[in-house]
Amino acid sequence: MTDARLRRGRGSLAVSFFVQGVTFALLVTRIPAIQDQYGISDGLLPAFLAAVPILAGAASVATEKVVARVGPAVVLRWAQPFVLLALLAVGLGSELWHAAVALGLFGIAVGALDASMNMLGVSLQRAYGRSIMLGFHAAYSLGGIAGASLAWVGAHWHLSLFVSYLPVVAVLLPVAFVGSRWYVAGEGSAPGGAGEGKGSGVVFKVLLPLCLVMTFAYIGDSTVSNWSAKYLQDVLGSSEELATVPYNAYMVTTLLGRAVGDFGVRRFGAVVVVRAGAVLAGLGFALVAVAPGAWLGIAAFTLLGLGLSVIVPQTFAAAGRLFPGDSDAAVARLNVFNYVGFLVGSPLVGALGDAWSYRGAMAVPMVLVLVTVVYATSFGAREARYGGGHERPRTVDVG
Repeated sequence: MTDARLRRGRGSLAVSFFVQGVTFALLVTRIPAIQDQYGISDGLLPAFLAAVPILAGAASVATEKVVARVGPAVVLRWAQPFVLLALLAVGLGSELWHAAVALGLFGIAVGALDASMNMLGVSLQRAYGRSIMLGFHAAYSLGGIAGASLAWVGAHWHLSLFVSYLPVVAVLLPVAFVGSRWYVAGEGSAPGGAGEGKGSGVVFKVLLPLCLVMTFAYIGDSTVSNWSAKYLQDVLGSSEELATVPYNAYMVTTLLGRAVGDFGVRRFGAVVVVRAGAVLAGLGFALVAVAPGAWLGIAAFTLLGLGLSVIVPQTFAAAGRLFPGDSDAAVARLNVFNYVGFLVGSPLVGALGDAWSYRGAMAVPMVLVLVTVVYATSFGAREARYGGGHERPRTVDVG
């Protein structure tokens, strides 16, 4: 595989991460509007939010089997347009069952997309011989900023969900599909059942610490994405318009953390970077819990983004290092715990908030993300700096 082809593959995959960041932000920052459009009660909302990660987790498991036959590039090429169309369907309906179907389809497509997208990222990182995984997730964060900004525009001008979503989908769908022409897989990624990536070498006991870290990180992330808008509006007394800001601010610092994170990994190693991120995230949740007003709450969510930004990309990268011949299978299995985190975090925070206090509920993700400090040693099981900072991709032959 030539250096030029690897660079094109890296660029096209970054576009895919960006598009998914836009799409997901447009969904989660308009949860109050979705709730109003479909008449979803506060008691029923956690069930709707939980259904998406359940279906996504099931789809991630299935994706491991599919990529062993066709490769992750093919799965990603078709999953991303499906996610965009499912987002549009969320904005189109009016009945409760319409929301259930649209969100269910969104969850299934996102599971396949997340797994295949990170499989390609891990394999390309190995082909490059240096840490680049955080850069892909930085593109996702940039997309999240764009999506949250577009959501603010929709809320500010009181646009319907369908009117807000239609032009975005119309632009991004062809961009994603055309960009998929240049997807490439590096080492350890199955190009269609070539004897690797089938999971025979993945030992769950070895993968388990990373699964726990992934779960804790996404409990934290789901708390921000699913509850930041409602927390600011219902607890801190902000307007609907201002309630879209915390996720945007969170994504800004997530972008900053990921933009420099690869350099930090090359300089200090993954263990140090992940531990520092966990400490900052714990502090952010503590500040959210005690914030007296909307603007300090926004500042706390901003700090959270800086802390959580490095954990998930490095967890995927660590799985690829642990199982270099079965990285697709390792990533697919690890990705399930992305949705376990969403499944546990979102209903748990909602239930504690309703039964007790939303401020008190913030202590749960705070404690869990700090546990990552203990498990961070798993990120150093293999060399985590990828050769000390090569600036050009290695020429590799993957058949």
